[in-house]
Amino acid sequence: MGLFIYLGDIMTRLILRRLLQTIPMIITISIVSFLLVRIAPSDPVRAMITPESTVEDIERIRENMGLNDSYVVQYKRWAGDILKGDFGYSFSNHRPVLDQVTERLPATLGLMGSAFIISIIIGTIIGIISGMNQGGIVDKIFTLLSYIGISIPSFWFAMMLVHLFSLKLGLLPSIGMRTLGVETTADLIKHSILPVLTLSIGDTAVISRYVRARVTDQLKEDYVMTELAQGSSKRELFFKSILKNSLLPLITLVGMSLPRLVSGAFITEGIFGWPGLGQLGMNAIFTADYPLIMATTMFASVLLILGNLISDILYGIVDPRIKEMN
Repeated sequence: MGLFIYLGDIMTRLILRRLLQTIPMIITISIVSFLLVRIAPSDPVRAMITPESTVEDIERIRENMGLNDSYVVQYKRWAGDILKGDFGYSFSNHRPVLDQVTERLPATLGLMGSAFIISIIIGTIIGIISGMNQGGIVDKIFTLLSYIGISIPSFWFAMMLVHLFSLKLGLLPSIGMRTLGVETTADLIKHSILPVLTLSIGDTAVISRYVRARVTDQLKEDYVMTELAQGSSKRELFFKSILKNSLLPLITLVGMSLPRLVSGAFITEGIFGWPGLGQLGMNAIFTADYPLIMATTMFASVLLILGNLISDILYGIVDPRIKEMN
């Protein structure tokens, strides 16, 4: 009982330390993002004026939007509102920013989660099969496919999927999350197949190569060679120790894959018209909608930080050495 309390205290300290480390990261990300948005060669006022607008009208709009203030004053005002839970109103559609983000967030999380799970499952299976058959024809085929998956640009792969399965074969829809007027799960799955494939191919390839490398390393360990010499089968050793030792570091790789997953979601949603944060953020960039750009950037950053935090916590749980160091 005392051991569980001790380990619980260690994990609590680990979590608190990681949470405290995220605060300066979030502040830095917000400052850099704010400055980049403001110095970009775009002006949100352009979307609010007409050919009949005078110079005085334009200046009045800028003043009302607070764009004439210094960057420091603008950032302080924005940060103060964020701390109060006020993300402001969109410059383009005048709706509350937080409402729009919360409406789109489930679609992005669903897309990312599906791609994430598929990448782990398929990548791990391919890596294990390839590693256990090192040098064989199966290993060579999977190695070739993984190199293609790593090197292929996601937007090009998405275009090829659309061309083949939507335009040529007409099997799958190429845009949107649902068919208009259809609210079935089957329709949702059908619309998500191409975006999920696009988003998962890169991480599937990376994970498969990593798992293969870990499996082949484990097969060269002295304890494995000894067991094999004593008559144990490779299959028996695989389930006894190789599998566990090969997959343990995968937790860290999963955390490292989250940045690619989030950035890939923005591109994928733009290509397939998936109504998530990525599409919302891209539209905000094109219209210089500062509040929406900052909101989507900060939410994406928080997702990344939370993902890495969860990865650290899980690794600390399964690896006692992490607990001792913290």
